[in-house]
Amino acid sequence: MRYSGIYELELGEGNNIMPWLSALLWLPLLGTLLICFMPRQQEKLIKGTALVVALIDLFLSLVLYFSYDNRLAGFQFVEKATWMSSPAISYHLGVDGISLPMVILTTFIFVCAILASWNIKHRTKEYFLLVTILETAVLGVFVSLDLFLFFLFWELELIPMYFLIGIWGSERREYAAMKFIIYTMAGSAFMLAGFLAMYFLAPSPTFDLVDLSRAGFAPQVQALLFILLFLGFGVKLPVFPFHTWLPDAHVEAPAPISMILAGVLLKMGGYGLIRINAGLLPEGLKAFIPLLATLAVINVIYGAYVAMGQKDLKTMIAMSSVSHMGFVLLPIAALTPVALNGAVLEMFAHGTVSGLLFFLIGLLYERAHTRQIPELEGGLVAQIPRMGVAFIMASMASLGLPGMSQFIAEFMVFLGSYPVLQVPTIIAVFGIVLTAGYMLWMVKRIFYGPLNPRWSHLTDMGQVYEYIPLVVLMGLTIVVGVYPALITDWSHPSLMALLR
Repeated sequence: MRYSGIYELELGEGNNIMPWLSALLWLPLLGTLLICFMPRQQEKLIKGTALVVALIDLFLSLVLYFSYDNRLAGFQFVEKATWMSSPAISYHLGVDGISLPMVILTTFIFVCAILASWNIKHRTKEYFLLVTILETAVLGVFVSLDLFLFFLFWELELIPMYFLIGIWGSERREYAAMKFIIYTMAGSAFMLAGFLAMYFLAPSPTFDLVDLSRAGFAPQVQALLFILLFLGFGVKLPVFPFHTWLPDAHVEAPAPISMILAGVLLKMGGYGLIRINAGLLPEGLKAFIPLLATLAVINVIYGAYVAMGQKDLKTMIAMSSVSHMGFVLLPIAALTPVALNGAVLEMFAHGTVSGLLFFLIGLLYERAHTRQIPELEGGLVAQIPRMGVAFIMASMASLGLPGMSQFIAEFMVFLGSYPVLQVPTIIAVFGIVLTAGYMLWMVKRIFYGPLNPRWSHLTDMGQVYEYIPLVVLMGLTIVVGVYPALITDWSHPSLMALLR
């Protein structure tokens, strides 16, 4: 069973003989159950179980990737079963060229985050238990084709993130965790209202994405629904002015959780805007194109400007994420194939680059016990050359160095957006200049110049679990930067069908 168009069912040879998506989705939860029955003293066994489960999930996602027929536009590996007949709710799973890159990104990031968590000593069992639950929740968002199921996984993600920040975070962890939950639950309330309105206003009440795509909502109704859903997805992206939870969450969260937060959780917002707002409410979207373009430009410029003034490395990269998510919002306003392809590629590219930066910040903090740029000044590349070179390369990737993934993603965003949004695109280009400014200034202050004697005791990377995330994330950044068709050839047919 396949979809020939973005939401049109077609019977064919199929590629869902095996329930691949169910296996991918529920395997981390199986890992959660296994960890529940392990003695908390068996820390190595707990960590090893979480890692093995994440690696198997990564393998399954790669099976999906190489089995996916990228000549087709719509959903593949479809699984559908009636969950409840009244209300009409189904267990409906599927992936297409928009969601599959996000599934691949999620499985890679979680493997790297678990390896980055290898030194966790405090309540190890609970930590890895929550991480495995979180992976199921995030994957569920990307593979759900029923809005009730989508919302269920969207809300499930909040629980482990709240505890992971609130228990394993820094000094202000309770404040950051509470702010995160308040903002995201407030956004979720608007989203739920939008989903319920869709259900009741559809000709035949349903939460199914395929059926809702044929509902034919009136333009005025679409505009109202668009506002409700945009408030939900915009908080997660995050869109200015709903972004203020993000710097606090990043600063207080442990580095591996910051990797997950920046790497995949922000992408849930962008994915929702493309899949649901653009896919189901095109007339509503068209009514707000000027507003979306304005907010995108504010995100890009304001985020970069604020990042330039930060002293804490984590805060700087958090605000950099706010800026780069503007490059996801701008193509949604432009609604051209090249721009939307750039948006999907930008989400994937930013996930790997930001995940790598937060990983390296965590390694540096473990050794120096500070993230303050003024305190770290002083030629660290001479003392920790491997970590220093990795940090410099990741910074170059973030500012859009040609040959790395964010360069081609942002180039496609500008190329696709300019024909329909000339002024916003020209202004957004200056965000690249600002990004280059604060990233290069940070690199110069921390890694170049004479070595500060205060840091003569720092040790370089040496453990296998430190090298693997670095090699994987940097490898993805370079490979996708050199050959972006690994993502765009998969996403393009689905995006073209969505635009039609």
